Amino acid sequence: MRTTNVALIAATTIIFGVNAEIAPEQERLYNTVAALDTAVFDAFNHCAESGQLDKHASYFAEDVEFYHDNGGVTWTREDMIAGTRKNVCGKFSRELVAGSLKVYPIKGFGAIAQGSHRFCQFSGGACEGLADFTMIWREQNGKWELTRVLSYGHRPASEP
Repeated sequence: MRTTNVALIAATTIIFGVNAEIAPEQERLYNTVAALDTAVFDAFNHCAESGQLDKHASYFAEDVEFYHDNGGVTWTREDMIAGTRKNVCGKFSRELVAGSLKVYPIKGFGAIAQGSHRFCQFSGGACEGLADFTMIWREQNGKWELTRVLSYGHRPASEP
């Protein structure tokens, strides 16, 4: 009986010890990606203002692939930013749905971010659109950039 209890305590210590070491790393990654999400979309939301569209563009790899269920695919940062300039700036903003952001590490590369966002019209302020997203962040030499973006499941905000 005593041997079983010692083995159980040792196993529990190992399990919790490993989790205690992983948890701060996962929390740091989550906080990093959440801050990046806030920054990239702050620039997106203000892209009609001087310098903000360039700031927004700086978060994306030159060869970013952007997949949009309604708008199609763009294969470069230049094309993606042209679409943002034409279809977004001064028209609507993006808000992260509170509590929806999930972040998963990609060993030796960066992270996957998933969540839901809502879109709000500047004229009238109504938040009528809702969609899901998946974004692939790459970290190289301390710089994070988006390499793949999927925006899908666009629907009225009244739908779940």
